Amino acid sequence: MPRSVNAVASRARRKRILKQAKGYYGKRKNVYTVAKNIVEKGLTYSYVGRKLKKREYRQLWIARINAAVRAEGLTYSQFINKLSTKGIDLNRKVLADLAMNEPASFKSLVDSVK
Repeated sequence: MPRSVNAVASRARRKRILKQAKGYYGKRKNVYTVAKNIVEKGLTYSYVGRKLKKREYRQLWIARINAAVRAEGLTYSQFINKLSTKGIDLNRKVLADLAMNEPASFKSLVDSVK
């Protein structure tokens, strides 16, 4: 009985990994065993990066809001507390955008919650 190797699937598997490793330096781009490890590590980094991105953006928004609010004589925590007691539901992304791009309207928002 002849040996069955399923070359089509094996080649496709290797080709997929090498295609993902395109643009890497040295053996990482054309040696399957090296490329497989590097691609796997890269996919792990991209997964973690998608989680970190959310964290970092929220941190940036809070820093921007805090800077804008301190110029008006409040702290970030006081401002957020007063917003929630007044029932104003604006997320941090929108608040940071207002603080950066439309300081006049942000100032009027701060004055309305004081």
